Amino acid sequence: MSGEPRDGRIVIVGASLAGLRAAETLRAEGFTGSLTLIGEEAQPPYDRPPLSKQVLLGKVPADRTGLPRRRDVHAEWRLGMRATGVDPAGKRVLLADGSQVPYDRLLIATGTRARPWPNQDEAALDGVFTLRTGEDAGRLAERLDAGPRRVLIIGAGFTGSEIASACRERGLDVTVAERGPAPLVGALGGTLGALAARLQRAHGVDLRCGVTVTALEGNGRLTGARFSDGTRIDADVAVVALGAVRNTEWLAESGLAAGPRGVTCDAGCRAFDMYGIVTDDVFAAGDVARFPHPLFEYQLLSLEHWGNAVAQAEVAAHNMVSPGPRRRPHLSVPTFWSSQFGLNIKSVGVPTFSDEVVIAQGSLRAARLVAVYGYQGRVTAAVSVNMARSLEYYRRLTETAAPFPPAPGAADQAESAVPVPSDVPDPHLLSHGPTVALTGHLPDRRLTLVRPAR
Repeated sequence: MSGEPRDGRIVIVGASLAGLRAAETLRAEGFTGSLTLIGEEAQPPYDRPPLSKQVLLGKVPADRTGLPRRRDVHAEWRLGMRATGVDPAGKRVLLADGSQVPYDRLLIATGTRARPWPNQDEAALDGVFTLRTGEDAGRLAERLDAGPRRVLIIGAGFTGSEIASACRERGLDVTVAERGPAPLVGALGGTLGALAARLQRAHGVDLRCGVTVTALEGNGRLTGARFSDGTRIDADVAVVALGAVRNTEWLAESGLAAGPRGVTCDAGCRAFDMYGIVTDDVFAAGDVARFPHPLFEYQLLSLEHWGNAVAQAEVAAHNMVSPGPRRRPHLSVPTFWSSQFGLNIKSVGVPTFSDEVVIAQGSLRAARLVAVYGYQGRVTAAVSVNMARSLEYYRRLTETAAPFPPAPGAADQAESAVPVPSDVPDPHLLSHGPTVALTGHLPDRRLTLVRPAR
């Protein structure tokens, strides 16, 4: 390869949001070499957030969620092709058809897939779905159009809750089963989890917390489910919303620090090898990446958020074509949003990195509020419910590690500004995985295991 970082061969594995935005940034920053994007799905990059919202409501067809292109990336697209490995010594990506693609620099952006129902026979029943891909959303929307008698949703994280909201908006009977104490509790803690539970029940959801689904029943076609408390329901559709699995298995023989928690990289998106030595030609971005953040004590973050995929892809692309002194870190504050049951929920920071929470504006009773989270006396996150305009103020507090609890910051004051424990549960108590995972030592000492269980 030439010593000039703006030419040569760059390969991006993962042709979704992070992969596309990285390719666009590479060209915008003057990369003139060959660019190849490899994607397991056959369709061009598309937007995933609408799948659990507009697509399930029948407002947008699943095949109309393509991502807008900012510019022509002049790339070779290898869609419908699965990557099976990386040869770092020979600098080649191995593909399922036996071919190999050489690279000078590689970006891993393979994202996540839906965690499947663990019983394969039950998962194969007609009427059992997961929701991750456009194809998943299209098939589920078609089944909801047919008017099922009851929809069972297993897992009450953001995806499960958004699916439940869409089903209720369609007028369908819905049962939600969640192993944890409340919906969204794994992402937002106990205070807002309790609010989410109240609102789901107010919208007619049969919400069952503290239970697991022990069996999906049927003979070829789903007919019902049994629960750990001994009860049973009839249902002809079940949506498994048990969180995501990071797509790292294909890297098992690569020598990279890749595992179930993602591909570990530095703040500049450079991947580490299995010995903890940073590489200079392999980068990672998006849901599959695991990176340190100074605002959260340099713990390694894994984020399943749209905004993070874009921001990290842009940093990775910049660093791939920039000499060392001009590289920059990925330090943006995590952001997230969700619409469900008439609520517009927006988050900045990492609510699970907390020991206390305070309602800084608005009220739980009115379901219009800003909750601010703190850890050891500093602000680490804020979540707005139907008060998105107020969030920018708290973003600045999070970015500057301002003292917690925060001083009054707006005219619309809270009913009570007394901090309470944030009640972030052990992830092992949840049906769904967190959309933000901190790996290392955590505020909750129950989460400090860094070695796999024997």
